[in-house]
Amino acid sequence: MERGTAGKVGHYRDGISHAGGGWTRGLLLSGIIHGLPCLRTPRHSMNDPLHLAHGLAGDNTPPDWPPLAIVEVEALLRSYPPLGAPTGIAWHSPRPLSAACLVETAHATVFVKRHHRRVRSAATLAEEHRFIAHLRDRGMPLPAVLRDAHGQTAVASGDWVYEVHEQAAGIDLYREAISWEPLPDLDHAHTAGRMLATLHDAAADYRAPQRDTHILVARSELIAAPDPVAALRAQLPQRAGLADYLRARDWPRDFAELLAPWHAAAQPRLAQQAPLWTHGDWHVSNLCWSGGGSDARISAVLDFGLAAANVALFDLATAIERNAIAWLALDSGLDAAHPDIACALIEGYRRQRPLGATELHLLADLLPLVHVDFALSEVEYFHAITHSRANADVAYDTFLRGHAAWFHTSAGQALLQAIRAAG
Repeated sequence: MERGTAGKVGHYRDGISHAGGGWTRGLLLSGIIHGLPCLRTPRHSMNDPLHLAHGLAGDNTPPDWPPLAIVEVEALLRSYPPLGAPTGIAWHSPRPLSAACLVETAHATVFVKRHHRRVRSAATLAEEHRFIAHLRDRGMPLPAVLRDAHGQTAVASGDWVYEVHEQAAGIDLYREAISWEPLPDLDHAHTAGRMLATLHDAAADYRAPQRDTHILVARSELIAAPDPVAALRAQLPQRAGLADYLRARDWPRDFAELLAPWHAAAQPRLAQQAPLWTHGDWHVSNLCWSGGGSDARISAVLDFGLAAANVALFDLATAIERNAIAWLALDSGLDAAHPDIACALIEGYRRQRPLGATELHLLADLLPLVHVDFALSEVEYFHAITHSRANADVAYDTFLRGHAAWFHTSAGQALLQAIRAAG
């Protein structure tokens, strides 16, 4: 789960955003984690000044979830005997929707990630792992998810769920990049577009039910439905946190405003697209590279936390939204839209998979809507899990409504026209 709210009020790489006052703590996360001997999350770690997360407009701020501690990692990795004992934590991820780090052990360096159980259960996390395994079997360059001594890839313990990955191959060139920070290299955009198409080819024969959660997953049921208002109403009995938030909002009116005119144009053609499991978060910071030059190849694809059953163009539209629009620059007077990056992504993609004029027009009509389901999942996360009304309001007003509204501006219209003309 690596992207989220961005815009005028706040932005975090993992989707956390805030309105001036910093992080809202929400849940109290400390004490013994049952099932892993001697595993304790230090009470002071939520305010540890040595570990900060990506914050407002690229600044740093304390994270919502406590950082992984060496004693916690030691207890976890006892269930992974081939790794040997941990010797230290080399790096803490600045992404705040979970806690993650690179751990050096006697025999390897591994990536350890911890989720709160209300965000990811072991069963939900295993959905991601099965998709990763399928793509690896098809030759995609993905780090393996390691199994513990019991054969499990997702390890639940008390309030936490853990996963352990091989270290990714290559250079994490954009590790510190902020979400929606435009990709600075056209050649890298072209390469990223082609790799996305390669992933879609590898996913073409993957068959699995839709994700069992809406929380921080990039889904598209609402925008694919003939009547999104009716579709959301049907979901709300199973999404109590979102339903509670929406009681104070005139969301059917907001939907009518933000979806028009895009939905009427896109939905009939979107419904005809072949279903496909997608990455959901194709930002350059989720790719590792063979080097820093323009001719670098992608050596590893990371982070399938937002993966879900969608369609291929949904993933390509997400890639353009993530990499070709400087959402944080909307109020700076600088150009927010980068049609050259969008077109490079498209050109790279079509080198692997064909895209005709019909697909490009649908891609343009889909782009103003591609964030809708995920924005609502962020509203649900902030309201029901971290209990931050301020963050939920940002997700609703700045992300859900604001991103769609931007495409009515001259810059937004010009970007859409550049996509339509890319053929």
